[in-house]
Parts: sequence; C-alpha cells; structure tokens
Amino acid sequence: MKPERAFIADRPLAQHCPELLRAGPAPAELTPTLTKFGDRLARAFASGLVRIWGNDALEVSSNPPRECTMSELASEIAPLAANTLVSGGTRDERFLASVDAEAVLRLVDRAFGGSGEAPAEPPEAFPLSAELLISRLETLVVRTLEQALDAKSEGAIRALRRDGSLTELAPFADSEPLLVVTLDIEEAERAPWHVTFALPAKTAGDLFGKAEQPRAAGSGNRAVPAADEEPFGDIPLTLCATLVDMRIPFSSLSTLKPGQLLPVAVARSVPLTIGDKVVAHGTVGEMDDRVAVQITHAF
Repeated sequence: MKPERAFIADRPLAQHCPELLRAGPAPAELTPTLTKFGDRLARAFASGLVRIWGNDALEVSSNPPRECTMSELASEIAPLAANTLVSGGTRDERFLASVDAEAVLRLVDRAFGGSGEAPAEPPEAFPLSAELLISRLETLVVRTLEQALDAKSEGAIRALRRDGSLTELAPFADSEPLLVVTLDIEEAERAPWHVTFALPAKTAGDLFGKAEQPRAAGSGNRAVPAADEEPFGDIPLTLCATLVDMRIPFSSLSTLKPGQLLPVAVARSVPLTIGDKVVAHGTVGEMDDRVAVQITHAF
C-alpha cells in the first residue's frame, strides 16, 4: 500500500551538543590522578602492614598506573594468590586486590616461630593455617582503600568474596579494560613481593574523572532542583534490600527442589539499591510486627 500523502515529523529531531555526548575521560587523562591514588595506597598499606608483619623495616612504593584487560592481568598473577573482590563507594564500585602467595606463606612461617621463609615450591592451595592471616590481609586491603578513597563512614568499603585462584574468583569479564596500580614491598635482604589493585576503566572514570571533565561553555551556575522538588519528587523508584548474596556451584543450582534447606548468613550491613547503584546501608530489625531496615548510612 502506498501512502496518499507524505508524512511530516511532529517535532524536530533531538540533537545533542558534543559536551553531552563526550565519553568519560580516557585512561591517559587519569594518569596524574591515579598516580596520586597509588601514592596514597602505598602510604596507607605501609602503615597497616607494620602491625601484621611485625617489622617496620619495610619499604612500600607504588608503580605508575597501567592499562590491561582482565585476561591479561590473570596471566600475570600467579595461580595461587590472596585475591579479594572489594565493593564500596557512592556507586558500589568494585575493586580487585591481589597479594602474592609468597607474602602470605612468609607470614605463616613467622607466625609458627620460623624466620619468615616461604617454601621453594609454592603449594597448590593455601593451608588452613594461612586463613587467619589472609583474613587480616583482607582487612588491611579494605582499610587501605578506605584511607586512599577518603571514605568517611565505617563499612563504606567492604570485602565481597575471596579466593586463592583468580580464575575461580572471576571478578570481571575477561575482556574488561582495567586500570592497575601495583605496590612493591621490599624487606632487607629478601626478594620483594607485590600487591595489585585493579578496577574497571569506567569505574576509574566515574571515581577520578570529575576533575578532568571540562565544563560546558556558558553553563553558568544554574540552580539544580532538590531531590524532593519538581520534576523529581514524584518519580517512583524501586528500592531493593539485599539480605543474602551467596555463590553456589551450578551442580547444586540444577538440583534445587522444594523443601531443600540452604544455610545462609544475613550480613550485618544490608545494602539498599536502586537498579545497580547502592544508595544506603541498613540493619535488619522489626517494627509493628513487620520486618524493617534501619538506615545506618546513606550516600
């Protein structure tokens, strides 16, 4: 069927200015900021490491930031390492932290009265005796990120999960572009060991790119409406409270059936999200015979 007349657009098509279409800052633009971030990581990590290592004759330095993909980073990190996926920030950003297995094994040897020597051949998995030390290193990583990011509230940065195998941890997709900062830890007369911090390039742009973004010409100082004013105040949003975030193998998932019990541990701090963004944390309680969440921190 052929139309008898031509169609005319009801209104002009939208056109966006280059400033609105500009992608986030390129990794090269973030290099100065990430270099300063690496220096803050080194200072914070060195301060906390003394209490674990029991020796203040340690030098912690930061290497220049670099770019790579997740698969490239996985090929650099040893099959056995203390790998932790950390979450936090105003947008629930994800960070990967990886501590050399040699450092963990040195600490284990020292804890049992040795001189702090790691075995010549690293084991395939960490012994049970290393779990406590790995937990302390994980806490140190969280505290280090809190200081480096100047997180104001307790619990703003938290560990999600850890694994001795980076492949099993699978923190990001293989093709995910990452920005990496590596710390070198040197002890007298011993080979240095390393701590690697990595985050997606997009996350780095969100965290550190604000100062790099040029302001649009003529933007001025327009007043921005408050969240409880029009046109935003009446927009309905779905707020989700995540009580349990658990990982189970696919073999167990495929055999789930009614009546089966899954042991879970409800976190003390429950994240409240809108979409994929964390907007607050709270604790689970009761009010008027109903389950309630008391807000402990709002971003």
